[in-house]
Amino acid sequence: MSLTKAAAALQFNACDFFGTKAKPFNLLPSQTQRRSFFLKPLVVEARANARTESAKIRNRRIQKKFNGTPTKPRLSVFCSDKQLYAMLVDDQNKKCLFYGSTLQQSIRGNGNPPCSTIEAAERVGEELIKTCIALNITEISSYDRNGSRRGERMQAFEIPISRHGFLQQR
Repeated sequence: MSLTKAAAALQFNACDFFGTKAKPFNLLPSQTQRRSFFLKPLVVEARANARTESAKIRNRRIQKKFNGTPTKPRLSVFCSDKQLYAMLVDDQNKKCLFYGSTLQQSIRGNGNPPCSTIEAAERVGEELIKTCIALNITEISSYDRNGSRRGERMQAFEIPISRHGFLQQR
């Protein structure tokens, strides 16, 4: 009996510890609110791109498989709306062996009129080949286009590289 009396004496609300009074909370709406209360059915929808996944997601998965080494680096190319950027990457040592873009003054030149981005993209490819010859690189582990399509700039960049033998002729 003494245990039941002690348990009854210890009954208190959790809010008594903090000195605030607990407000009553009704889980179900009252009679006046029930009229406007509707339960919506649970609808589970599939992902929007379940069948055709994003190019970036696919590219990140491919990058996990192909890693560059000092003798066989990974060639990563990104083509924005106006420019082209290329890198030779050694993933083992986490180093960039070559970086070239169509924005570089050494590639663009100081000629009047300035060269177009397509001509500059071809010059980036030529500079890449010169660097590969200097570093004694004979092949690349993978050609990473970062999900970009082959536009005019990308094709102009690929011409000198495919002549050198890094890419298969298309």
